[in-house]
Amino acid sequence: MTTTHTTQPERSGGEWLTDWDPENEETWDRGLAWRTLAITTGTLTLAFVSWFIASAIAPKLTNLGFALSQDQLYWLVAMPGLSAGLLRLTWMVLPPILGTRRLVALTTLLLLIPLVGWGIAVQDPDTSYGWLLTLSFLSGIGGGAFSGFMPSTSYFFPRRMQGTALGLQAGIGNFGVSLVQFVTPWIIGFSMIGFLGGSQSETFPGKAAKEVWYQNAAYVYIPFVLVGAVLAWTMLKSVPVKANVRQQFDIFRNQDTWWMTLLYIMTFGTFAGLSGQFGLLLKNLYGGGNAEIAKAMSDGTTQLLVEGYTLPDPVKYVFLGPLIGAGARVLFAPLTDKLGGARWTLVSGIGLLASIIYTSTTLSPDVSEGAASLETQFDHFLWGMLAIFLFAGIGNASTFKQMPMIFERRQAGGVIGWTAAIAAFGPFFFGIGLTIMEPELFYYIGAAFSVMCIAITWQRYARPGAPKPS
Repeated sequence: MTTTHTTQPERSGGEWLTDWDPENEETWDRGLAWRTLAITTGTLTLAFVSWFIASAIAPKLTNLGFALSQDQLYWLVAMPGLSAGLLRLTWMVLPPILGTRRLVALTTLLLLIPLVGWGIAVQDPDTSYGWLLTLSFLSGIGGGAFSGFMPSTSYFFPRRMQGTALGLQAGIGNFGVSLVQFVTPWIIGFSMIGFLGGSQSETFPGKAAKEVWYQNAAYVYIPFVLVGAVLAWTMLKSVPVKANVRQQFDIFRNQDTWWMTLLYIMTFGTFAGLSGQFGLLLKNLYGGGNAEIAKAMSDGTTQLLVEGYTLPDPVKYVFLGPLIGAGARVLFAPLTDKLGGARWTLVSGIGLLASIIYTSTTLSPDVSEGAASLETQFDHFLWGMLAIFLFAGIGNASTFKQMPMIFERRQAGGVIGWTAAIAAFGPFFFGIGLTIMEPELFYYIGAAFSVMCIAITWQRYARPGAPKPS
């Protein structure tokens, strides 16, 4: 049914490689493999920037004069997760059809659509909520790219190196989340080029209004997107892996596809979901979005104001979580090659369970005890969230080591794409969950899910004599 290294007449020469087998050290082109990894990783980073641009901008829209409710803001941040999950279901089948070169180059160009759109929209507070939702949906193009880029890169490396290669690509790509959230508060502070648009007035509780240029948060990446697309088109090659859409769906007859999907939801679903919602959680629990805190800050006789409680600015903190998660994915990827992925997935699950339970105790801040107590509660919340990101990042690395070990090469690419597609719904389900239920209940559900995934990991992959040690 499948051939991993089939050369087609129409795919010989030019962009298509012939007789490609990375397991054969004598013929494997190491330089091409690492060049492919470098270019696809750079463009994947830009894809994550585009995907999470809404999470960097949405928490500040009300400060720019947009009349939006808390639920509407949650939906804006959740929508890219919905579209990314749907688009990954398409991108996952494209690597054998389009090839690495065309897939990466054309997808990178598509990132221009949401970036230009957001750059225009943030300049007008009268922009309709429907159009903002549309832009959030289009931001999911960057998330969809993951399910095409990762399998494409996996074709170029031998199995013994795939934990490192895929860990580096996904981890550095994940830095795009932290990058957009870190760069945004800095880049909006000055005018770039006149034709990019005028300034906006940003208001913040307890502070004077300041002049900002929020379109810069999107426009600054456009030159890098164009360069990335050109590099991909001129320097990448494609591996002649032959598999039509029907053939690729044979992964669903393998039970490990479904078990690994659950494990990747636990790890990347948590990483992506909290990356998108971290800023709004912080604002709505400990910042101006908490009605009790906002009322206390506006009342000159309250203990909070007298003691000098400072509202935390989300943009100063939200990049830390994705930064730690992405860094963990990069740093632990080589360890998964040495010790195996299943052991680290088990560590990830146990760590996530403990961190989620700890953080759940900080989700109902007590304002009545004054500023000092509230600041201590905030510190505990922040450290708990960062611990969740750390263990999610470890699991992101370990699960991507497991999949190439469990499945043959073509199937591994499909499973990577599929699991990534389902886990990409994380921002959407996190947004919906935090909209319809209290944060504590949502976190308790996450803890229960972690317990289930720990049991699966131990029984199927990590215990002595496991059916699929990986």
